Amino acid sequence: MANRPPNVVVIYADDLGYGDLGCFGADDLDTPALDALCATGAKLSQWYSNSPVCSPSRASLLTGRYPSRAGVENILAGSRETVGLPPQATLASQLRDRGYRTGIFGKWHLGVDASFGPLERGFDTHVGFRAGCVDYFSHIYYWGATNPTHDLWEDDEEIWSNGEYLTTLIADRAARFIRDHAEQPFFCYVPFNAPHYPMHAPAEYVAQFAHLPPDRRIMAAMIKALDDGVARIVATLDELGLREDTIVFVSSDNGPSTEERNWLNGEEISYRGGSAGGLRGHKGSVFDGGIRVPAMISWPGRIPAGWESADVGIMMDLVPTLLHAIDGTPPPGDDHDGRSLLPTLTTPGTEPDARMICWDYATQLAAREGTWKIVLDAREAMGPEIAEARGLFDLSADPGEQHNLADVEAERFKTMEADLLAWAERSARSRPAGWV
Repeated sequence: MANRPPNVVVIYADDLGYGDLGCFGADDLDTPALDALCATGAKLSQWYSNSPVCSPSRASLLTGRYPSRAGVENILAGSRETVGLPPQATLASQLRDRGYRTGIFGKWHLGVDASFGPLERGFDTHVGFRAGCVDYFSHIYYWGATNPTHDLWEDDEEIWSNGEYLTTLIADRAARFIRDHAEQPFFCYVPFNAPHYPMHAPAEYVAQFAHLPPDRRIMAAMIKALDDGVARIVATLDELGLREDTIVFVSSDNGPSTEERNWLNGEEISYRGGSAGGLRGHKGSVFDGGIRVPAMISWPGRIPAGWESADVGIMMDLVPTLLHAIDGTPPPGDDHDGRSLLPTLTTPGTEPDARMICWDYATQLAAREGTWKIVLDAREAMGPEIAEARGLFDLSADPGEQHNLADVEAERFKTMEADLLAWAERSARSRPAGWV
């Protein structure tokens, strides 16, 4: 539409592994909608979350800042304490200031109290849940809770939709929002809870994967339902003639989970969640399996179709990239820790500026600069055991982080370690009051 800024749709999966989409190499799943969406834009094969767990990755997506500066390290899934994302500008608030209608459909996980809720952080409307996970059919949080809590809301009103599969409900409400606001620019944020535990899927989806082992069967069914939800959203854009003028970004909050809540029938099994696609580590780890996530961006009017970006991106880049696309100029650099990737996305082959990106989670530290990555006290997953006290890896030759070059490349390790520790010190000083 003439003289109208692009609409923005951000689809965020939960614990979706790097190897859990067809376009990222999965050969036992069925993800035609996401594969087709990827083909209409750029596959972001070097994309990272800002954290290996849920809340801080979401804070970075919405603020464009490192988790420490955004004020969120972690929020327990079922916590009823009044902690959450401190007041600050978010992607939603900045787009609303630019005349956009803003809606979120799905998982918030940046504060369960209404004072920390989406309506206080720039969104006009929210349909979904505020904590970290719920039962897909009853919409109740009950893991380890003294009092199981029903957690499904429309704005600040509790709603009941017992028996409706939450992935489908989320997609339907997102599509309705797009339809209702087709005449003005909109920001539709769709943080699905799939395929996060509990391992729930409707029978008709499970039946499609009867040939797979029971554990992988449920995961495949959950991801297929997610894919169908994406299909519904994209079809709505097509039907309304909005697809050319809409930026659609898809990613995951962190790598696949090996938490015991993923185990079926109360037993630890050989497959406990999604696939990291050959990367080392899982959710909770600063190895790439915990932080490198499948991602894609499609904007038919501006981003060329069907190519793979080699640029290293991270979730905090999304805010400055989108604001650059909307305003025509990059936002002020001191507002965000990320950078706009629009030049490299709209002109494939453009060489990005060099930088180091860093991670700090649960005593683990990591940084990537070019193809080199350093880890300190890295774990394989959520557990406390340290797998690599000091590691250095050349990801161009060793994407699985199997060959530690810290001793072979001692000077490089020493330099990167000093830079990482200096960043961690600055990061600690940047934490605002109320950091959680």
